[in-house]
Amino acid sequence: MPELLIYKSKVREIAKNEGMRVSEKFYEALNAKVEEIIRKAIEKAKNEGRKTLSPEHLE
Repeated sequence: MPELLIYKSKVREIAKNEGMRVSEKFYEALNAKVEEIIRKAIEKAKNEGRKTLSPEHLE
């Protein structure tokens, strides 16, 4: 598994508070989604000539 960008313990805590459990595959999929979001934000920032990511790059 690649390096995680998320904290498993925090994800597990949120799920547990809702009476849910978390599979290992969920962590992998969530991590991939977070990486995808970051890469898209980087592309938007670069297209604007910026070197700093900001919240509007998440839209």
